[in-house]
Amino acid sequence: MKRIGILGGTFDPPHLGHLIIAEETRLALDLDEIWFIPSYTPPHKTSAKSTVEDRISMVKKAIEANPSFTLNTIEVERVGRSYTFDTMKALRDAYPMIDFYFIIGADMVEYLPKWDRIDQLMDLVTFVGVKRPGYQLNTPYPIVEVDIPMIDLSSTFIRNRLYNRKPAHYLIPETVYSYIKEKQLYENR
Repeated sequence: MKRIGILGGTFDPPHLGHLIIAEETRLALDLDEIWFIPSYTPPHKTSAKSTVEDRISMVKKAIEANPSFTLNTIEVERVGRSYTFDTMKALRDAYPMIDFYFIIGADMVEYLPKWDRIDQLMDLVTFVGVKRPGYQLNTPYPIVEVDIPMIDLSSTFIRNRLYNRKPAHYLIPETVYSYIKEKQLYENR
C-alpha cells in the first residue's frame, strides 16, 4: 500500500516551515508522497488574507521543485468550512489502498480533543505530530511523533513583514516571493 502524508492549511502564504515539516515527515516515516491540501475556509480561522486562487498558485510554486510533493484541491473544490473528517472520509473512499498520515503541529495536537468527530477520524488516518516551539505533544489520542529542525515561522509573521514593507527572503521560496510581489499581496490589511 502507498503511504501518503497530508499537510493541510490555509498556506497564506506557504513558507519554508511548511516545506521542512513535509520533507522531514516524508523522510522520517518513509512516505511515498506528501499531499498539500489548501483549505477553502478552515474551521478555526475567520478568513484567509488572499484569494483561494492565489493560495493555490503559491502552493504550486512552493512545491514545484520536489517530485514527492503534490497539490490536492479537495477542500477548495468542496467550498465552505473544511473539516478534516470530511476530507479524510472522501480521500479514504476515493483511495482505499492508501494509508494516510495527517501531519499537524504541536499547537494542533493539544487541540485534538476539540476536533470535529475526532474519534471517527482516528479510524480513518494516523496523526503525525511535529514539534513546535512553546508546545508539547500532549494528547489522549495516539499520534506518531516526528522530530524536525525547530523553526518558529508562521504565515502571520510573513504577512506582517510584507505589510510593513520588509523583505521575506529565505522565509518563503523565491518563486512564492516573486508571485506575492507581482500580485502585490499582503500590502494592505
